[in-house]
This record gives sequence, C-alpha cells and structure tokens, in this order.
Amino acid sequence: MRTRLLLSAFVLFAATLSFAADSWPGFRGPTGDGHATSKNVPTKWSEKENGGWKTAIHGKGWSSPVVFGNQVWLTTADEVLDTDPQPKKGGPPANPVKEAIFYAVCVDRTSGKVLHDVKLRAEQKPAYCHPFNSYASPSPFIEEGRLYAHFGSHGTFCVDTATGKKLWERIDFKCDHFRGPASSPVVYGDHMYLIYDGFDEQYVVAIDKKTGKTAWKTDRKIKYTNDNGDYKKGYATPALFTIDGRAHLVCPSAECTMAYDPKTGEELWRFTHGGMNGSARPIMSNGLLLLNSGHTGKLFALKAEGLKGAVPKEAVVWQMPKGASVRPSVLVSGELLFMVSDNGIATCQDTATGKQLWSERLDGEFSSSPVLAGGNVYFCNQIGKTFVVKADKTYTLLAENRLDGGFMASPAIAGDELFLRTKTHLYAISKK
Repeated sequence: MRTRLLLSAFVLFAATLSFAADSWPGFRGPTGDGHATSKNVPTKWSEKENGGWKTAIHGKGWSSPVVFGNQVWLTTADEVLDTDPQPKKGGPPANPVKEAIFYAVCVDRTSGKVLHDVKLRAEQKPAYCHPFNSYASPSPFIEEGRLYAHFGSHGTFCVDTATGKKLWERIDFKCDHFRGPASSPVVYGDHMYLIYDGFDEQYVVAIDKKTGKTAWKTDRKIKYTNDNGDYKKGYATPALFTIDGRAHLVCPSAECTMAYDPKTGEELWRFTHGGMNGSARPIMSNGLLLLNSGHTGKLFALKAEGLKGAVPKEAVVWQMPKGASVRPSVLVSGELLFMVSDNGIATCQDTATGKQLWSERLDGEFSSSPVLAGGNVYFCNQIGKTFVVKADKTYTLLAENRLDGGFMASPAIAGDELFLRTKTHLYAISKK
C-alpha cells in the first residue's frame, strides 16, 4: 500500500489541476514525465504527409509547445545582431546580440493560424547566450485562461490566453545563466515555481500566480567543489511529488538535488551526486526517484520513502555510473526505463535494478526529451528525425520520420495529435 501511495507522485499533482486528456500544459506534459494517455497517435509522417499543418515561427526558441483547448502556445525571441561585438575581459565570448525581443505565440490548434503574437519585452544588450542555446529555451506553462512565459533572468510573464494581454511581469530576478536560460516553470496550486541556478547565484523561488508577487525565495547554499561559476550553473525543471504523504518540490542543481516544501520553501532533504549543467527533469516511479548528475553522465535511483536531511549513500538502490543522458530527460513505462544519450545511444533498463535490456545507436545528437504514447516511445534528434520505438524489453524500431529543420524542443501530445517544433516551424501531426 505504501508503494502505491508513492506511485501517486505527480499524478496527484496533475489531478489537482484538472487537465483533460487532450491538454499538454507544460514541459513533459500533464504528469511531468512525458506520458500521454492517447492511444492513436501517428507513428509515420513526412513533410508531404502529416495529416495536419505546418506554421512558421519567427525568431529563435527551443521551448516546447503547450496545449490547452483549441490553443497551442510557445515562446520565441528575435535577436538583433551587433555588427562589432566586443568581449569583456575575463568574461564569456563577445555577445553578437545587441537586443533580444521576447514573444509568446499562440497558434490555432485546428488550422495552424497564428492567433496571438505577443511582444512581452525588449532587452538591450542582453546577457550572453551560447549559440547552441536560445533566449527562449524554457517551456511555458498553460492553464485555463492563463499562460506563464518564462525566459530565465530575462523575465517572467503572465498572459491572458483569450486576449493576449499581459497581466503581470517580473524582470527583477537576477541570475547570470552564462550560457543562456533553460529551466522551465511549473505551476502547483496558487504558486509558480522557478529555479535560478547561475554562474553567480543559485536559488529557488515561488511566485503567486495570480499577482506575480514573491511567495518565498530559498538560496541553495551548496558547498561546491569548484569555485569556477561555470561549474555551478544548472538548467533543470522542478518536479512535484507526494512522498510519505507530503508534497515535495524536487529541484536538481549542480552537484546536488534538493527537495523543498512547496508552501514555505523549507529544505526537506538534499542528495549530493556531483556534476554540473544538469537539465534532465527528475521523475519518480515504482517507489524510486530517478536523478541525473548532469555532465558526468550518472543516473541514480533513490528509494523515495523516508528521505530527510543529507541523504546517505544507503538510499541509492542502483546507479548508472556513466553514459546516462544529460540534456534529454529519462522516461519510464511500467517496469522499463528508456533514455537516449546526447550522442544518440538509446537504452532500455529494468527500473527496479538498473539492468540494461538493450542498447541501440540512433542517428544524430539529441537534446529533446522522449515522450510515450500508445505503447511507443518517440525520440526526436537535432537533425529533424523522429525514431518511434516500441516500449518493450526488446528493441523494435517502428518508424523513422524526417522533417525539415532539427529538434531542440521536446514533443507535445494532445488528444491523438503530435505537436513537433523544429528550429523554424511548428507542426501538428495527425491521422486526419
């Protein structure tokens, strides 16, 4: 019975938000783990035959699309380039962008027509963003009537989804992302939660989603093993779980993953795993918390029950010492764990033991996180290919599909439609 309570995890969170099966409210969907309840999602498509539509999206943004009702939203940023950028002594490379303009774009789910193209803010001389990243990498979060668009330290905005009107904004949270933002917001109850893990400072903040006012702010207080700020930054999205009957806001960071009380910001426990640049979102399944160390390529399975304070090594049920995905998050289907490494090695493991069941090299490199629908796993790579693999103990490739452009954003699924964002376009893929 205890394990069943633990398994509720994000499901309880999703239920409180009353999301319908045809919605995809935020990064990795309604349950935060890449799962869709859809049974009839397409497995084969092409540029010529996709059953849906294709809409060009201006600017540059790697944020995943979110879906609610008949609207699909995503964020993007236009960049005005400097013809003669000058580097700062001892700082990052010269920033070729002299102005960044931040947008939230709404597309009609049925036709693909752009309904709203909301200019949220223009920032002169924005902080440097690595060309591999974008100023609009954090995925937005949507609920009935409201969209929450986040761009890291460049600003957080609440938009009325009916009118496109900006309701509130916060541009006062400071953080040197050093390579650009990526951590996405999550909404639970009356609060929106954000992680700021930068070169200079690291903290977690809760915002009243109705007013935009700060509910609490908690500094990380990590004793880093390296004074170089480049080793302190992180890009992960928080996750909410119910453990031992209590809500936990689990927030990965460089070197550590911490859990906080979502109401107060009180730290409940921390697990030291080493690493930096963590971007994979934590998930919980079968009583285990699956945590990624970032660039060191380690994956840890922790027994979720009874965690408090400094988590001892005895809580680690198993670990993958190397080769785990860094940018793409992992995915669990039943007793099976699926992941794809940044360099394209897809694996399936037994969730309870970590034993590898199969390993296959896919084409290209990966940043997008996989999703699950109809018993199939969808892996999207950076050159525009999607590999549809059966979620099984043996490797079965059902289809390999190609679209123009590459995938940095993770897919969204609503109803039986697959929404894919390439570097230039948003697609609706359906069997219609």
